Amino acid sequence: MPQIFKALSSITVWILFILGWAGVLATIAYAVSIINGLFVIPNVTSLMIGGVFVGGVACFILSVCAMKLRQTLE
Repeated sequence: MPQIFKALSSITVWILFILGWAGVLATIAYAVSIINGLFVIPNVTSLMIGGVFVGGVACFILSVCAMKLRQTLE
């Protein structure tokens, strides 16, 4: 396979990995703010934060799948 496909798959893996961490860290920050009583985000429900967490975990899973795909390109 051409090198461009390997490069694009590596970029995709990193983007998904970073998005996964962002989703999980945002959920943790929201949980800490609720525990400390510093609820600073208006109009955000727990369902929305749950969706962000699930999206982050899904990005982690897709990152692993994309890395496996990249390894098969070699």
